[in-house]
Amino acid sequence: MEPYKIQIIETIVVIAGYIIIHYITKIFVNNSLKQTHIQRGRRKMIIKAVHLLSFLTATVLLSGVWGLKQNEIAVFAGTILTALGIAFFAQWSLLSNVTSSLLLFFNHPVKIGDTIKVLDKDYISEGEVIDLTYFFVHLKTNDGEIITIPNSLFLQKSVSIIEKMDP
Repeated sequence: MEPYKIQIIETIVVIAGYIIIHYITKIFVNNSLKQTHIQRGRRKMIIKAVHLLSFLTATVLLSGVWGLKQNEIAVFAGTILTALGIAFFAQWSLLSNVTSSLLLFFNHPVKIGDTIKVLDKDYISEGEVIDLTYFFVHLKTNDGEIITIPNSLFLQKSVSIIEKMDP
């Protein structure tokens, strides 16, 4: 059999495996997290992270199938790790908001549905947390106004939880 036909078959196997793993992990992770009573928004974020990891794995496998050399893959991985390193230390970076969202997700006591007050010397924001995304925390004030606060800034400010949502 010709080499390109083998590569096509291997590509189909990797893509089919990725699709199967995608749906299995979605069902498995969702059911596991429902038993732990984690909020829906957090379950979605965990599922997205698992799917990103499986996508990256499938991409590396496909690059190996189509002849990308190990040192080229290592350069790519090094570039990604460097970007993440910058994200952890550079406050101005958009990536810092993504890494801040992970810290908010795992370590911060604020959850969706909580009523909070962000204590800033210039502008005090008070409202209900309606969404925690990769880049912003969304607050809905009593006036119906939506305030978006960048995650990296949210981690730097003092936050007072006025009313905690019941699980």
